[in-house]
Amino acid sequence: MNWGNKLLIAFIVFIGGISFLVYRSTQTNFEMVENDYYKQELAYQQKIDQRHQANQLSQQVAVFQNNEGVVIQFPPEMKNKTLTGSAWFYCAYDKTKDRKYKLEADTSLSQVFSNGNILPGTYTLKLQWEDEAKKYYTEKYVKVK
Repeated sequence: MNWGNKLLIAFIVFIGGISFLVYRSTQTNFEMVENDYYKQELAYQQKIDQRHQANQLSQQVAVFQNNEGVVIQFPPEMKNKTLTGSAWFYCAYDKTKDRKYKLEADTSLSQVFSNGNILPGTYTLKLQWEDEAKKYYTEKYVKVK
């Protein structure tokens, strides 16, 4: 085999490799985290303030998993206060697994999200809640089994 044939084979392999990369890049699924990210960026200072309020609590919000599902336990100073807000189970790699729930803490300051409602995977739990006077925000990483 002479050098001309080797050069032709090298060009064919190179063009095939580039064609494969172009094909794979057009088939890759990519999603934006938020559709209105610019609007949310403008209001980010509010999230910083809410995060600061959450860090001022005597205990952090506890998140754990038991046989019933994922449990959120609020700090004791939230007792006898009306809590409203949302819990967003955000899955970074699959938008179809995202779940958003309304917070409805019981008298023991906990809320259980059953295993059947949340698919197995790794999530960022974005908790945003408020009592009568203050707003709070925190994020926790949760691995649902």
